[in-house]
Amino acid sequence: MRKLQRLAASVAVIGALVLGAACAPAVAEEGGRATSDAASPAAAKVFDKKAKSITDPASYWVVVNKLTPLKPKKWVPTDLVTVPVDHVYVPKMRKMASKAVVSMFKAYKKSTGKKMQAQSAYRSYSSQKSVYNGWVDKLGKKKADLTSARPGFSEHQTGMAIDISAKPAKCSLQACFADTSQGKWLAKNAWKYGFVLRYPKGLTGTTGYEFEPWHYRYVGKQLAAELHTTKTKTLEQFFGLPKAPTYK
Repeated sequence: MRKLQRLAASVAVIGALVLGAACAPAVAEEGGRATSDAASPAAAKVFDKKAKSITDPASYWVVVNKLTPLKPKKWVPTDLVTVPVDHVYVPKMRKMASKAVVSMFKAYKKSTGKKMQAQSAYRSYSSQKSVYNGWVDKLGKKKADLTSARPGFSEHQTGMAIDISAKPAKCSLQACFADTSQGKWLAKNAWKYGFVLRYPKGLTGTTGYEFEPWHYRYVGKQLAAELHTTKTKTLEQFFGLPKAPTYK
């Protein structure tokens, strides 16, 4: 009887081993060692830099700088809307950018209990011409070119750029805005809403403009996240474009 019990136990053990082997994950040889399918990492997803145009003015990824003006220079977005946020001048932006601004402003207020406001947003070709000429009269052409774009070369004309200030106003359109509560929060969180700080500190030789911690550009969440993840500061660097410190 005991012999029969031992034999039955042995058969059960052997059956369990066979069943376990049949159910185990498939194994492949990689570099001379066995690797389970379950442990194989998924192929890394590569960001497609050609997914959207960087020359079409209607594209969220369009790059506008001193070497790449809008084409045509007097282009006007077709989906401009009034942005329903606190403001100095009534802001208009393209529809998706407007929604992103509203979400971003609400998030800042919820997080800090404070407010920020739109200083300036969309500017037409003629409006930009007036703004630029005003800076030229005030600073001279050389210095004006560091702080204001010539008409047809301005991100504001895309309807996807916005200048932001604190409310109540503090350091508006000044480098010290970076040290305000609003400036610090934007630098840390704007990418989550599809925005990038377009003219970072120390990169005038690349962008053509002085540090503007108030100037944010909508590029969509996908590109903004990729810029954040790769720690790439400018669109010129990301897309491998020439530096644009001066006009041709």
